[in-house]
Amino acid sequence: MKLLLDFLPIIIFFAVYKSTDDIIMATAVLIPATAAQMAYTWWRTHKIETMQLVTLGLVIVLGGATVMLQDKMFIQWKPSVVNWLFGLAFLGSHFIGSKPIVQRLMGSSLTLPDLIWRRLNIAWTLFFVVMGFINLAVVYTMSEEAWVNFKLFGMLGLTLVFILAQGLYLSRHMPKDE
Repeated sequence: MKLLLDFLPIIIFFAVYKSTDDIIMATAVLIPATAAQMAYTWWRTHKIETMQLVTLGLVIVLGGATVMLQDKMFIQWKPSVVNWLFGLAFLGSHFIGSKPIVQRLMGSSLTLPDLIWRRLNIAWTLFFVVMGFINLAVVYTMSEEAWVNFKLFGMLGLTLVFILAQGLYLSRHMPKDE
């Protein structure tokens, strides 16, 4: 359910774009859809993750600029900016705090050596940085429609492949009793 809720605004963006062929209209719908998603999350859990707030802020700022200036580049850059900010946060967690972010997120369900946590965190850092550049490569080398398709299917697919690869890596380092 949470995964569907997390992807609902982009699914709505995709559906509006496919039905109208208008990225500005799709962006105009994305902004309140994302705000509604956050409001619902707050209503259900009484908490919102920092990453969700960053995403909402960027949707409002870059999506708003897209709609106001009628320039699709702002919304097309948003995935890169979000990914780079996440990458920066993951990298920064090596130097700030006692544990890398990935360990803070997954540490309650996994027991791993510190070195493996650090490697995993660096892998996520690199993943986010590379995803930001891949997004821009699609923006600047492919059609608007190809970018919209990539935004939903390509980014989701690459994320799932990365998570599966991470699972294989982790399986080699799991203690035998878990």
